[in-house]
Amino acid sequence: MKMCRVSGALAALSVLMATVMATPARASASAGEFDCMIEPAQVVEVRSPVVGLLQQVHVRRGESVRRGQLLVSIESSVEQSASETARFRAGAQGSLLLAQSKLRAAREKARRYEDLYEEEFVSAQARDDAAAELRTAQAELKTAEENAQLAKLEHRQSVDQLNRRVLRSPFDGVVVDQYLYPGALVDSGEGKKPILKIAQTDPLVVRAILPFRVFPQVKAGGAATVVPEAPFKGEVQTRIKTVDRLIDSAAGTFGVLVELDNKRQTLPGGIRCRLRIAGL
Repeated sequence: MKMCRVSGALAALSVLMATVMATPARASASAGEFDCMIEPAQVVEVRSPVVGLLQQVHVRRGESVRRGQLLVSIESSVEQSASETARFRAGAQGSLLLAQSKLRAAREKARRYEDLYEEEFVSAQARDDAAAELRTAQAELKTAEENAQLAKLEHRQSVDQLNRRVLRSPFDGVVVDQYLYPGALVDSGEGKKPILKIAQTDPLVVRAILPFRVFPQVKAGGAATVVPEAPFKGEVQTRIKTVDRLIDSAAGTFGVLVELDNKRQTLPGGIRCRLRIAGL
C-alpha cells in the first residue's frame, strides 16, 4: 500500500515537471513581446544664461508647456533702456540726410567749376578744390551709411541681450519641478541651482531591453506595437527608431528605442508597457 502511494506521488511529480517544462517563461510568453518603459524624450534643467534677479516664473509644477512658451522673466530694466536707446539711434536719419545733401551740392559745384574751367572763367586750382570737396562729401556719406548700419547692428545686439533675460520652452512638455522663486538671484555659473526642470512629452520614447538571440531580426524602421500598462487601454502602432550597436556581453542583451507621437498628451512619461516587435 505504501509502495503504491510512492508510485502515485512520483507519477504526479513527473506530470507536474512535464507541464512546467512545456510552459515558456513570461519574457517569451508571447513571441516578440518584451517589457518596456515609456519615458520623456528628454529632461532639461532650465538655467539662466545671465546673472540677475528672478522677476517672474510664468508656469507651475505639473503644468503643460508648449514650444516657445514664456517660462521665466529676469529683471531687465537696464537692458530695456539700452535697447530703446539703440533703437532710436538705429532709426535716426539726420546724419545720413545731411551727408546726402552735402554730396549733391558738392557734385553740382564740381560740375559747374569744370564747365567754367573749360571756358577759362576759373583757375585750375578752383576746379581742383571743387573736386576735392566732392570727394570729401562722398567720404562723409560713406561714413554716415556705415554709422547707420552699425547703429542697426548695435540695436540687434541690445535686443539679443534683452531676449537672454526671458527663458522660453525649447519643446512641448510638462514642468517637473521648480527650484527658484521670484526675488531669488539667478546665476549662470557652473553648479548653480536651476530655475525649473521640464520634461519633453511629445514625442515620448519607449526603451526596451531585448535578448541577444533576437538581434539579427530587429532592425531600425521595423514595425512595433506598444501596449501601455493599465489603466491605459489600447495599442499604439509605431516603428523602431534605433537599435543599439553595442551588446551588453555580461547580460547578453541589447537595447532598442521607439518614439511615440503624443501631441494630444494622452500618455504620461514614466509608465511601464509591453513592446511587441513584428517578425519575432
